[in-house]
Amino acid sequence: QVQLVESGGGLVQAGDSLRLSCAASGRTFSRYTIAWFRQPPGKEREFVCANSRSGESTYYADSVKGRFTISRDSAKNTVYLQMNSLKPEDSAVYYCGAYSGSYYSKRWYDYSYWGQGTQVTVSS
Repeated sequence: QVQLVESGGGLVQAGDSLRLSCAASGRTFSRYTIAWFRQPPGKEREFVCANSRSGESTYYADSVKGRFTISRDSAKNTVYLQMNSLKPEDSAVYYCGAYSGSYYSKRWYDYSYWGQGTQVTVSS
């Protein structure tokens, strides 16, 4: 089992930056692809980006490509999401999830473990 804890959310203005953290504990961190999803109010959870088990491969949704960067610090069992040039439409609860399959998945229900989420609000 893997326990995930997100942190770093907050209220910012459009154009600002935030860095989210996803700290993992429990079973071997390197066994899992870690992804970030987000869920705006009243909408389904959507894929944002993912980092492969090795940390060498990354995948991004088109809506965040070029603005968001996912990275992994295996020594700290932590995955980060650096978010730059934030837009009001980026406002959502952000979750990190752990995936044990090959590569990654854009489907939230393929992920076995989730954190509690952290709120990001971007004002215009």
